Amino acid sequence: MEIAFDSLEQADLVVDTIYKGGNVSGKGSEVLHKLMPGCSNSGGFRKVMRKDGSGLPAYVVLYTSMQELEWPDYLDEETGIFRYYGDNRSPGKTLLDTPRKGNQLLEFVFDCLNSKDGSIKNIPPFFIFKKTGDGWDVKFLGLAAPGNPKISPDRDLVAFWRSMNEDRFQNYEAYFTVLNTENAINREWLRALVYDHDNSFDYAPEAWKMFVSKGRNGIIPLTAKKIIDIPSKYAQLQSDIEGQNCVQFIRDYYKNYPQGFEKCAKDILEKTDSRFQDFELTRPWRDGGRDALGYYVINADGKNNLPLKIDCALEAKCYSPANSVGVREMSRLISRIRYRQFGVMLTTSYVDNQAYKEVIEDGHPILIITASDIASTLRKNSISTDNIEEWVLSLEQHEINAYNRLSKYASLLLK
Repeated sequence: MEIAFDSLEQADLVVDTIYKGGNVSGKGSEVLHKLMPGCSNSGGFRKVMRKDGSGLPAYVVLYTSMQELEWPDYLDEETGIFRYYGDNRSPGKTLLDTPRKGNQLLEFVFDCLNSKDGSIKNIPPFFIFKKTGDGWDVKFLGLAAPGNPKISPDRDLVAFWRSMNEDRFQNYEAYFTVLNTENAINREWLRALVYDHDNSFDYAPEAWKMFVSKGRNGIIPLTAKKIIDIPSKYAQLQSDIEGQNCVQFIRDYYKNYPQGFEKCAKDILEKTDSRFQDFELTRPWRDGGRDALGYYVINADGKNNLPLKIDCALEAKCYSPANSVGVREMSRLISRIRYRQFGVMLTTSYVDNQAYKEVIEDGHPILIITASDIASTLRKNSISTDNIEEWVLSLEQHEINAYNRLSKYASLLLK
């Protein structure tokens, strides 16, 4: 469904509806300042204050492209969990010293969520909008509350360090839940939040009332089972210029040294998820490639019980963007997976449609990691064109050090 620009001031909010921008040049065609009462016309983090003199926020708009590789905001439609990054996104400022004070508001909101003094009533509703990529048009993703019943209070707002151009700085990673509002969100509530907050609860959706009443345990997520769709070649290769350059460096470096790429792939996998552990390269096969075998480790964050270790086999393919992983390569990996194992196909290219389709339709336990995933993992681990050569060389040095230690140990045994 689409809402025309001229109808925005009377429109309700409906999940997945597209709200159209105007036709004039400049911010006169911007949608949110016209659709949302009192909202500004710029910024990804837009806080609107109550008009009752309380100094408290009425509501917050989170406006995202979902395409920033450096700050990958993400909505999981199957769980309703929305990951959002704070507004300290470049070096030069402290965690809370941002122009729109977005990180300060995140601290305030999550403090209210996790307190027991009734301050949850001060939490503003969050409205999530996504850029469509077509002019000023936006899509409404839903009404969100901070936190989630499945995320512990010490993990729903986390400050982390990031490096950019050799400068270090902190930002927040926050988790929200899109609520199951069932019906349209009416304009009476939006206006009352700003101009008549004392009576706004009367117009609120039931899902918001449940959250305010019961907190984290009152969250009712909007969930939608995904229809399986095979990602396109473009989707598997896409990234920003920095990510493309980093992946191309890896392709060029290992072009004539495919055996070395397995060490690189092993390190990328362990950087993708720290629960991938203890991977060791196996012997070369007739086609010149080697697998790596290791574990995916799951534990209960306690000291008393042993973690669960799931066997995992890694297959690595350093291919150009013009060369895809096909049925033959995928079948090779599938044939080597034993009972109660799963496999990872990691490639600097993409998996062709037929191979990907067979994995999905036949239910093979294969995790597919392609060029776009590699670019994202490198960025999350502060690896860029400035230091990627240093990182690759360090992998070689680790191999040399391990060989020297083994040789020294063997010499001692022979004495």
